[in-house]
Amino acid sequence: MTETPGALDGIRVADFSRVLAGPLATMILGDLGADVVKVERPGTGDDTRGWGPPWSAEGDASYYLSVNRNKRSVALDLKDPADLAVARTIALRSDVVIENFRPGVMARAGLDHATLSAERPDLVSCRIAGIGRGDVAGYDFLAQAMGGLMSITGDPDGEPRKIGVALVDVMTGLHAAIGILTALRHRDRTGEGQLVEVDLLSTTLFALANQASNWLTAGVVAGRMGNRHPSIAPYETLRAADGPFVVAVGNDEQFASFCDVLGVPAVAADERFTTNAARVTNRGPLVEALERVLATAPAAAWIERLGARGIPCGMVNQVDQAFALARDVGLEAVASFPGADTVANPVELSRTPATYRLRPPHLGEHDAEVRAEAANDGSSR
Repeated sequence: MTETPGALDGIRVADFSRVLAGPLATMILGDLGADVVKVERPGTGDDTRGWGPPWSAEGDASYYLSVNRNKRSVALDLKDPADLAVARTIALRSDVVIENFRPGVMARAGLDHATLSAERPDLVSCRIAGIGRGDVAGYDFLAQAMGGLMSITGDPDGEPRKIGVALVDVMTGLHAAIGILTALRHRDRTGEGQLVEVDLLSTTLFALANQASNWLTAGVVAGRMGNRHPSIAPYETLRAADGPFVVAVGNDEQFASFCDVLGVPAVAADERFTTNAARVTNRGPLVEALERVLATAPAAAWIERLGARGIPCGMVNQVDQAFALARDVGLEAVASFPGADTVANPVELSRTPATYRLRPPHLGEHDAEVRAEAANDGSSR
C-alpha cells in the first residue's frame, strides 16, 4: 500500500538547531512530510544525545528521542572549510533553514539569512533566540524565571517553581513551526522568502495569557496561587476522603449542579457563592464548605457522580496513567519505532495525516547519502 504523501512532501529543511525548541519545530515539519536534514557537530552531536539517564534499550537518551524522528543526520564541522561548503550547499538547496545559535555564529559561517537569501530569494530562514535579541543564553529555565512564569507557579507560601517540563521551549518550537508554515504559504503566493524570528522571552510573555492581560489592562501583578485560578472558582484541586482531585467549574449553572451532586443546595443559594465573581472573592469559606462534604467519600466516587452530571473533574494522573487514559478514550498517542517509542503528533489531518517514516537518527547515520546529494549538481534547485 502506497503511503499518502504528507502536506509538506517535497519541502526540504536544513536543521542546524539543537536541544528542544528547534528540533521540536523540525520534527513537526518532518511529521507532515518534509525531508529534514539534521546538521550536527562531529563526535558529540546534539546536546541532548548526552542528556541522560534515562536511556533507551539501544543506549539513546530519551530526551533526544523525544524530538528527533523523521530526520536524517549528517555530522559536519562548520569550522572546517570542506564541511562548511557541504553545509552551505545543503542550506542553499533547502526550502527552510532553521538555527538557534548565539547571535553572529551563522553570519560568520555565511549561513545567515541575509547571505543565503542573496542567492536564494525564496529561502525561508528561522532563527530561534534566547532572551530577546541579545546574547543571553536561551535556556528554558531562565526564560521561565526571567519571563515571569515562575513567579506565578507554586504555592503561595513557597518558593517560585518552574513547570515540570521545558514548556517554554515546547511553545517556542510550536511558534517557530507556525511561523515557518506561514512563510511558506507567503512564498507559494509571491515567490518571496523571509526571515522568521522567535525567542523564548516573547513566547513566555505571550503564554502568560490572562495573567499578562491582568497586568496590561488592570495593573494587577499575579502571584503564586498553587492550583487555584485567579478568576474562576472552584477551579482547583479539592480534597476528598483519600486525597485531592481536580474540579473545573466554569460557570454558575455548573456550580449549581455541582452543589446538587454534593447534596448542598444551600451552598449554591448562598449569596457569597451565587456568582463566579462572588465565589472568587469568598474562595476560602467556599472551599471549606465543599471539602467538608467531599471528605465523606473517595475521589473516584465523586468523579463518577460529578462526571455523570457533566461537571468537569478528574484525577491527578501520573505520566503512565495519562497514557493509559489516552488509550481508554480512543487516542493513538504513541508512535513506535524499533527501540524507540515516541509521542505521536497530536494534529489529526483527514487527508494528509502525520507519518512516522524515520526513527530518531544516530549521529551521522546519513552522512554518506547527504554528502552525496550535496555533491550531485543534478540535485540542485
